[in-house]
Amino acid sequence: MPQPVNCRYFYGDYHRGNQRETCRLLEASPGNQRPWRRKLCNSCPVPALLLTTSCRSLLLEVEVKKRFLSERVEVTFSVCSNHLLELEDPLHCPQCELESQE
Repeated sequence: MPQPVNCRYFYGDYHRGNQRETCRLLEASPGNQRPWRRKLCNSCPVPALLLTTSCRSLLLEVEVKKRFLSERVEVTFSVCSNHLLELEDPLHCPQCELESQE
């Protein structure tokens, strides 16, 4: 049985011989034209981003982008759902940072 990826959006179904794996974040993101493959998880920035962000309620949209000979997952849109604020940098939410300082 393959090792699951340490990401909240990764889904693997290995029950009774199934080998179904998907990225639920890519499935939910509009505008994604390229198919997901397990290899994309190796360079995906989302798991590290979710651990280091100051935003407590981060919502993301991602897309598979082709760069030269390889493909990568890139964050295309990020929002703090708690403050309904579009974030330029998904690592920092100014409102959440202010609340944590109080």
